[in-house]
Amino acid sequence: MGDVAMTVPVILALVKQYTNVKVIVVSRPFYKPIFKNIPNVTFLSVHTNHSHKGLLGIYRLYRDLKNNQIDLIADLHNVLRSKMVRFLFSLSGKKSAFTDKGRKEKNALTSLANKEFKPLKSMVERHVDTFKKLGYTLDLSTPLFLKPLVLSEEVKQIIGDKNCKWIGIAPFAHYKSKTFPLDLMKQVIEELSKEKSVKIALFGGGNHEKVALDKMAAGLENVYNFTKVISFKAELQLISNLDVMVSMDSGNGHLAAMYGVKTITLWGATHPYAGFAPYNQPEENCLVSDRKQYPLLPTSIYGNKKVAGYEAAMRTISVEKVVFSIQSQLAVSESCD
Repeated sequence: MGDVAMTVPVILALVKQYTNVKVIVVSRPFYKPIFKNIPNVTFLSVHTNHSHKGLLGIYRLYRDLKNNQIDLIADLHNVLRSKMVRFLFSLSGKKSAFTDKGRKEKNALTSLANKEFKPLKSMVERHVDTFKKLGYTLDLSTPLFLKPLVLSEEVKQIIGDKNCKWIGIAPFAHYKSKTFPLDLMKQVIEELSKEKSVKIALFGGGNHEKVALDKMAAGLENVYNFTKVISFKAELQLISNLDVMVSMDSGNGHLAAMYGVKTITLWGATHPYAGFAPYNQPEENCLVSDRKQYPLLPTSIYGNKKVAGYEAAMRTISVEKVVFSIQSQLAVSESCD
């Protein structure tokens, strides 16, 4: 999800700065609502479990794209499936370019020996480079965001009208090594909920996360758990209207950032230097684990590598620091009716 969201600022710049260009975004159907309101952009759904499954499915995908009279291919994912589609287009003479993910530099950043601890090029910048190879120089000096969405009745029936400050909190990540301890996050939520001039929306994924967040929200009248309650389309409406989003190094932070929402991210085994910080967010909004206590950080790009003794690294991010970072973004003055 984060990978998809980080393409949005680049595509917005492309269609704004080159108004004669038409873009077909190719991705899983789940992500279609992200691109719905971008001018000159259409969406082609990839069904990897049936019509686009396997080698024959990849050829069908190529054929579907070819029927749309594609002139150029920008491969922003650069995985086996997209490489094969690029190859098929090359046989018919179509030019393509792909995003260099900087794997060598990232390996050096996460190495446990001879670590090269320095900021790398962001994924957004890498996508800009991809379009430059195709002849489209993009200027992102003025940040571009998706416009906030109109809240549906589905959302408003739960949280009400937007009459005060809204905080979003997405406390989970795919890997435990980049998930803020839930007991600490519970303290953050309880402290924030004391301010009655805010409403707090909780975001999660599966049933396990829903149960955990239900417990966090229990007894707090201004805290609402949206996990498995509303559609992804409705979640985007809510996220786009937040005043602050708090996220791990995960997709929800990137979704908020593409709407220009102030986004605070918490980092454990991973680090914003790898280029995955949310778009256009200041460095101080990335709260990282203590490298003096855990000098091998970052130990992973995606959080999937475990290092003995580093399990508690995120406990070095204090509850007080998280709360202060959120409150400093809000400047709360009004109350919720």
